[in-house]
Amino acid sequence: MDPAEYNAYQRGSGERIIARMKHINLSFASCGFLGIYHLGVASALYKHGKQLLKVVKAFAGASGGSLVATILLTAPEKIEECNEFTYNFAEEIRKQYFGAITPGYDFMARLRGGMETILPLNAHEIADTRLYVSITNVKTRENNLVSRFPSRNDLIKVLLASSFVPVYAGLKAVEYKGQKWVDGGLTNGLPILPVGRTVTVSPFSGRLDICPEDKGQMDIYINMANQDIMLSRTNLVRLNQALFPPTQRKMKLLYQNGFDDATKFLLKENWFQ
Repeated sequence: MDPAEYNAYQRGSGERIIARMKHINLSFASCGFLGIYHLGVASALYKHGKQLLKVVKAFAGASGGSLVATILLTAPEKIEECNEFTYNFAEEIRKQYFGAITPGYDFMARLRGGMETILPLNAHEIADTRLYVSITNVKTRENNLVSRFPSRNDLIKVLLASSFVPVYAGLKAVEYKGQKWVDGGLTNGLPILPVGRTVTVSPFSGRLDICPEDKGQMDIYINMANQDIMLSRTNLVRLNQALFPPTQRKMKLLYQNGFDDATKFLLKENWFQ
């Protein structure tokens, strides 16, 4: 290939990459305390995927995934602060005699305190129409993707609703606009937006863009609240870890796994910087 042909090829490749990136969405799956994996992904995207983040039209998520989507959109410079909050929160849960359901322990108040501290004052303005949060209506059991946030309190309430696992997080569902809402992961754990390509992120191994790659497993998949995940022993362990956080050492490893998996994705898609 002579220089002229090579330059033309390079220009063509660049044009194809730009075309692919015209409408990209980013969606984080429901995950509980495996949100530490999502934070690893978010950190890699913030450090090495700025080219991708510049063209992301919408961010979406359910449960813990919605929290990370919010941080990546509104305050990516606070990812490290989120890590420390998650490690400390998990340590508190591990110290409770019955975990999160220990009488007297207020899981939702602790979570809300973290949001109040970390989210910027204008988070709702940044998130409005660009963030889609999955929540489940208690009465109808239908899913709703909320994307309008008139105030910071509205944003926090919707995020709390998306993270509310009945019994585990408490007995009273989150009230928002006169209705009661619970974990969005119960009905749509991985929002796929209708326009453009949605890049999917999950701490469970499966048919997703960014996720762990389990080796030596049977190629059998199940659909769990809109996630196609592999039926494997390792994924069963992860499901347990989502509600019962592992040691801090293990959580730091999960964070690094998320960082590495996101880096591989960026390299594969020619988005790494």
